[in-house]
Order: sequence, then structure tokens, then C-alpha cells
Amino acid sequence: MNRREFMKLAGVGLVGPAALGRSASAGTAPDGARPLNFVFFLIDDLGQRDLGCYGSTVYETPHIDRLAGQGMRFTDAYAACPVCSPTRASILTGKYPARLRLTDWIAGHRRPFAKLAVPDWTQYLAHEEVTIPEALKAAGYVSASIGKWHLGGPEHRPEAQGFDVNFAGDHRGQPPSYFAPYKIPGVSDERPGEYLSDRLTDEALRFIEANKAKPFFLYFAHYAVHTPIQAKKDLTEKFRQKGRPEKGQNSATYAAMIASVDESVGRVMAKLDELGLADRTVVFFMSDNGGLAAVTSNAPLRAGKGTLYEGGIREPWLVRWPGVVKPGSVCSVPVISTDFYPTILEMAGLKADPRQAPDGVSIVPLLRQAGAIEREALYWHYPHYHITKPGGAIRAGDWKLIEYYEDGKLELYNLKDDLSETTDLAGKMPERAAELRKKLDDWRRAVGAQMPTPNPNYGPARDRGIGAKPTAKSKE
Repeated sequence: MNRREFMKLAGVGLVGPAALGRSASAGTAPDGARPLNFVFFLIDDLGQRDLGCYGSTVYETPHIDRLAGQGMRFTDAYAACPVCSPTRASILTGKYPARLRLTDWIAGHRRPFAKLAVPDWTQYLAHEEVTIPEALKAAGYVSASIGKWHLGGPEHRPEAQGFDVNFAGDHRGQPPSYFAPYKIPGVSDERPGEYLSDRLTDEALRFIEANKAKPFFLYFAHYAVHTPIQAKKDLTEKFRQKGRPEKGQNSATYAAMIASVDESVGRVMAKLDELGLADRTVVFFMSDNGGLAAVTSNAPLRAGKGTLYEGGIREPWLVRWPGVVKPGSVCSVPVISTDFYPTILEMAGLKADPRQAPDGVSIVPLLRQAGAIEREALYWHYPHYHITKPGGAIRAGDWKLIEYYEDGKLELYNLKDDLSETTDLAGKMPERAAELRKKLDDWRRAVGAQMPTPNPNYGPARDRGIGAKPTAKSKE
């Protein structure tokens, strides 16, 4: 019996809790009365500094800020990749993108004449992976994926990965339009002038209402604030009138898109309150990669989406767990998107199938403020051309090393003293740089990371850069 067959049997009750390693208190709230629900907000391309609770004085996010005040805010939280699809896969499986061999946004950029040829990576989330919703079926959970999917074509949509409901999720990474008609398969009954973020929220509320008597997992992956930059006129005009003094955070339309996401969070939280579900619902909030530097500013973090600098991978990360997480608490321990899988399973009283072997660790001790997590370092592997060249990175304590694969160049930063990564210490501290590079190389070997290779068709004069057309559609 393979993993997928095993989890399907578990989902219909043919495999008992003991076989799954389920604890006696599986899926129960802190008082042991009822199972916990999970709501996971995943925002697209939202920079860490795009929220009021992370320092923005331009963008308005009162509902998200309230969520931060009700739970724990992480200052050193990371996406497993500087682009979307790999991070999404890491959340759902608990595995590093390098191990999944899903290392770029699907379908990626095509650079046929670049110095390196990118590896033959996997352009879908493999069926063999046991996802969070599949694992939760053993405890009787119903699951919904609302919004962006971007993890493969028709054979690899949410329905094939354990979700009972899929609304608006397919192969695409951005909507043709944020206003109806959206031209997204499966989205019908559109109202004239309807805004996509609002419609997705309507569907999320409908799912919560329909499943209020059951334990549920809602994976609410907004398309916003990804391009195209489109927002409701009244909100855009509000921010245009407000004025935007901060350099880089000066787009009224982008500010309005963020405001609509904030409204969405507020509506979902209000629904949980209305139905009496808030006290037993864990809420997560994060972004899939850093903010797009052409649209917003991630300062004081360096650069943005598509790079291995902090602006490309450090994310907003909030967790509300009523009765457990101390309201208004802040955690500076480095965490990464692979940690959600083991964390949610522990909260639900389930153990991961040992054959799934997630790379992440449960952050429950941090949420309880009752212990530490054991981990030597965090790792990134991005063997693709994007805003930057192919490379990898490691963070160990306060130290961060970036390695570029074209020429082996190393950059070393002390994030405690230099959050903006302005002073490269690799030349001054070669021994530390070499030590971290070895750890990074050892990790790549351990997870089977695919490396780019010398390109026999390399032609600097013919390499058109990132403007080249993407590769073919997702493999099926």
C-alpha cells in the first residue's frame, strides 16, 4: 500500500488512529472539548513591511494588525523559496523545495543562452506527497482550497491533493483580471464589477458556514497582491488622497489591494466570532515570498521577490491560537514555511506518516513559550535565473551565506548587526564563509538538490535575460 492509498483509507475510516500514531487527544482544543479548526491565510507577493504591524505607515491593515495583537508575531520567518510555487509546496508537504525538486514558479523563465542550464525540475506537486489535508482526513477533517493553487495542471489540482473543495485554483499564478469576468475555470455567477478578493472571501465564508459542525482546514490563498495591480476605485482614491510619504510604498492601487486583503481577513475573523468558532480555530497568516521591488519597498530588508536577500524570503508570519498563544507576543526564533506541516499535525494530535519525513519542525514549543526548537540552520536552493542568478543560501544563527552557482561567489552577512545586508564579510571572514558553504553543500547532497550545469549553448550576446518567454505548460 503506497502513501496515497494509505491516507485515502484513513480518510474514510478504514485505518484506525493507532496506525497513524494518533494521540489520545488528537484534534482537540486546549480544553479537550472539541477539535481545532485551522484557517491558513496565504497572501501572494506581500512584503513583510507591507503591514502596519511590521512597520508600514502608508498601507492600512487594521484587521491583520488586530490578528497580530491576538496572537504571536514572528520577526524572523521565512519562505522556503523567493518565488511562489515552491513555497506553496513546502507549506503543504513540510518538505524543502530542493527535496521535492519543485524549485521555481511554474513554469519558470526560459534562458536558453545563459551561462548555466537549469536542471530538469518537477513542474507539479507529485501525487505521492502526503499533504496537510490528506493527513488531516484521519481525524475527520474537511478541507478547502480557496484561491490560487499554481502547483500543476488539471491532474494536479487541489482535488488530487486531499482537498474536498476547490474554488478558483488551477495552474495559473495570477488572475487574468481582478474584476469579473475573471476567466478562471470553475468561477461562475459573477456580478458586474465584482472584485476577486471579495468573491474569494464570499466562498471562504460559505465553506466555514457549511462546515461549522465539523473540524475543518481552510487554505485561503489570495491571488492578491500579485500583478496585475488592480484595485477597487474607491479604495484607490482613498490612498491617492492620503498621500504616500515613504519612498517605495507609493502606489495607491497597491495600497488598495492590500486594504482589500485586510478586509477579507476581517470578514473571516468576524464569521468565526459569529459562529462561536473563534476560540477553537487556529489562524495562520503569511506570504509566499517577498514583495515585488518594482511595486513596493521591503526596506530595511534588501531587494525583494526573486532574490535570496532578506527582502525576497523574509515574510510576515502571524499565529493566533486562543488559549495557548499569549496575545501580543513576539518571537525572533528563525522559522520557515516547511514548519507548518508538522505544526498543524501536532496541533491536531496527529503524527506525520514516517514515509513523508518532513524537513520542517513543529513550532508548538515556541507558540506555547514553553521551550525551544532544535535546528542547526535554514537552507535555500534556487538553481534558476530570475531577478538574480542561480544560487543557494544558509542561515545559521545570526549568520547568513549566499552562494552563486555561476562562479561560486560567496556573500556573508551578520543579520543581527546588518539586517539590510549592506556589508559583505566573506573576504574578511573566509573561514566562517567556508564553514557555512560546506554545511550548505552537505545539505544539498542530503536532500538530492538538482544543480545547474554548464550550458553548451551559452552565448552572452544572445541571452535576452528575464524578459524571455516562459517554458511550456506544466508537465502532467
